[in-house]
Amino acid sequence: MGASSLGSALANCINLSNLALYLQESQIGVIGAQGLGSALKNLTNLSNLTLDLYDNKISNEGISGICSGLANCTNLSTLTLDFGSNQIGYEGVSELNCALANYTKLSNLVLVLFNNKIGDKGALGLGFALPNCTNLSNLTLDLSKNQICDEGVQGLGFALPNCTNLQNLTLDLGGNKISKEGISKLGSALVNCTKLSNLTLEFVANKIGDEGVSGLSFALANCTNLLNLTLNFQANQIGDQGGSHLGSAFVNCNNISNLKLNLNFNQIGAMGASDLGSGLANCTNLQNLTLELSQNQIGSIGASGLGSGLANCINLSNLTLELSENQIGAEGASNLGSALTNCTNLSNLTFALNDSNIGDAGVLGLGSGLANCTNLSNLILNLGENNIGEEGASGLGFALANCINLSNLALDLGTKQIGAISASRLGSSLANCTKLSNLDLYLSSNQIDESQQLKLKSKCLKSKRLVLFSIQVQ
Repeated sequence: MGASSLGSALANCINLSNLALYLQESQIGVIGAQGLGSALKNLTNLSNLTLDLYDNKISNEGISGICSGLANCTNLSTLTLDFGSNQIGYEGVSELNCALANYTKLSNLVLVLFNNKIGDKGALGLGFALPNCTNLSNLTLDLSKNQICDEGVQGLGFALPNCTNLQNLTLDLGGNKISKEGISKLGSALVNCTKLSNLTLEFVANKIGDEGVSGLSFALANCTNLLNLTLNFQANQIGDQGGSHLGSAFVNCNNISNLKLNLNFNQIGAMGASDLGSGLANCTNLQNLTLELSQNQIGSIGASGLGSGLANCINLSNLTLELSENQIGAEGASNLGSALTNCTNLSNLTFALNDSNIGDAGVLGLGSGLANCTNLSNLILNLGENNIGEEGASGLGFALANCINLSNLALDLGTKQIGAISASRLGSSLANCTKLSNLDLYLSSNQIDESQQLKLKSKCLKSKRLVLFSIQVQ
């Protein structure tokens, strides 16, 4: 009754131009949804509308009621609809498509249908409705977990060539059943979106493979105006060829300043990682880079290839590298450290190399590079399970002592070979980082008893600006 009563009240506000309703997890059901729809029929002057109905047990009948009202709101320029985690199928989306077809003035659209059951038919319908929104400059579609296959993605692709004014596009199709054919068709459509400056593609846990990445990479190579790019292809059966194709695409994307690339849980080896590094070498305007390749097969050669590419990205200020469980070894870690030598503008660095067999030699090489990053203010180093011993821990401490601008440090050296002497040296070195305000040390499973732990704390606390300090050695 609450949503119905709200709808009755809103029906009289015929001069409203801006409306935002946040009714997530309110169990409004069919009757409440129909009440809101009745109200919207009268709000023909709306130009900006946000309707958040996440997790409300809304079925096709409920969404039909809402959309009958939305169809009258033809003056909308900005529309945000969150229908995530409801019970909407193809029939419900068909009603939504009828409403969208009327929005010729729409420039900004956010449509969230996460975790429903729209399937291929629903996605195809959206593909036919969106071409009428020819003034769209900003589009976000979240269709993750919707049982969409290649046919549905192809339908979405029909819309993009007509949206010639698109500058910002976010498309989330994670957790569906999309293969190489689907994403290749989408790539063909993106070729026409030449004005795109911001692009986010989320395809987690599909099956796009190397050939799918190839089709998409061809499109990316033509999007030369891109400034911000996010690609999430985690767990997609991508191998060396896919990594190489992405590297080729980046050759032309030399205007990108912000890049996030998630390729975790694939099968990329040395060649794919090296070619990816070669592509990144052309992105000399990069300021912010997140590169996630954990649990692949890049090895020492692949890590070195990535390092060679990163060495050209001298304008980086924020860098996140997630390369855990790749057996990159000492040589790979050292070469990555050498790349950091050129990144003197770095202020924020997150480096994850857990379980990578880098040993003392690898951490010393990495530390050598870090010593040149004197502008670092925030550093996260995850180096657990790497057979790092006395020499490596001490050497890393000496290197970090050069990072005189560090204010926040989180260091994971969880292993079984670091003893009291090297821990003490590490503490003494960190005490030289006089600007440290937050320090988090994780030294679990090492050979440090309680009294030695107290000595380590005492040395770290000599850093007078330290506000937050935690240490874990058990």
